[in-house]
Amino acid sequence: MENTANDLDREAHRPQAIRGAASAAPRQARLAVNQEVRKLIADVEDLIRRVGDAADPELARLRSKVESTIATTRKAVAEGAEQAQRQAEEALGFAALAGVAVGFLLGRR
Repeated sequence: MENTANDLDREAHRPQAIRGAASAAPRQARLAVNQEVRKLIADVEDLIRRVGDAADPELARLRSKVESTIATTRKAVAEGAEQAQRQAEEALGFAALAGVAVGFLLGRR
């Protein structure tokens, strides 16, 4: 009987460990992607500053286009991060519900 109680105790704590791991992986991936995108944006902005106020109309047009693309990219990254967070929360909710159901079924034994 004692082994069964210990098994149930371990199972009761397992969903917490699963939730921790499930929430950490997407967060780490999201942080890595965001960091890389921010580095890219910083490099492009540095390049734009170095080009400066070029007199060439083609360079001015290109600079404007790049600045617009940077703004769009920043917005997309922010929206993507929010969407990933929502999906992770939904997945954790389902995992928690499954953990409760398994715990309930094991508790009835």
